[in-house]
Amino acid sequence: MYTKSLRDQRRGLIGWSIGVVLIVLLESAIWPSFSDMSGMQDFLKNYPEAMRKLFNLDQFSTGTGFLNVELFTMMMPVLFLVFAIGRGARGIAGDEERGTLEVLLLNGVSPIRLALEQAAVVITSVAVLGLALFGSIVACSAIFGLGVPIAFAASGALSMTLLGMEFGLIAAAIGAATGKRALALAGASILAVTAYVLYVASQLVTAVRPWGPWSPFHQAVAHGPLGAGLPVSYLWLTLTGIGCALAALPIFDRRDIAGV
Repeated sequence: MYTKSLRDQRRGLIGWSIGVVLIVLLESAIWPSFSDMSGMQDFLKNYPEAMRKLFNLDQFSTGTGFLNVELFTMMMPVLFLVFAIGRGARGIAGDEERGTLEVLLLNGVSPIRLALEQAAVVITSVAVLGLALFGSIVACSAIFGLGVPIAFAASGALSMTLLGMEFGLIAAAIGAATGKRALALAGASILAVTAYVLYVASQLVTAVRPWGPWSPFHQAVAHGPLGAGLPVSYLWLTLTGIGCALAALPIFDRRDIAGV
């Protein structure tokens, strides 16, 4: 049963990676016809300033800006979050619900080691998805003439990878602490939605603006993220997820897993 679960996870990762490639391909294929449209800048100037800032519309006429708007304001963050939260929740909590967790613990695998291994699975899986995003942007930029430098593609893929890792590790931590997959899914998803609402509100409401940098979405996408380089905010994305995973270790270690 455990081996079958691993095979299913590998197949799922391949499917998600193919999905990322196809999305980038479809969006990039629009660029040649879009870039030839006249009067686009005048049309974009009619948008409210807050909306132009939120979606980086002022850069929409470049290949990098086009992908930032089309891929990185909503589509890719949602895709990476859904994948990462699902993978994190399916770790410890999923094994516990399937009845395979007790088998692992009875065979001498310590709770701490098991939790760290599951965290490593989340990190590795999201990193693979990030590599698929990076490779597809580089390839599609060359094919469709978007002119996205490799360094820009790397920064964009890194931002999505770190965002996914943070919430994937949060889901894994909730699952390890509670043993409830549904609770892990719901908890991490609610936090992700709250973070997005805070980010959007900080761009549109002056009173909320000082709180914007606390949102992981702000940390991941406010600077582009194609072409953002390596902003300090990426460090917070990394530390928050790792901190949540480490905080769950002693709780999971003390929990009674079906009397084991």
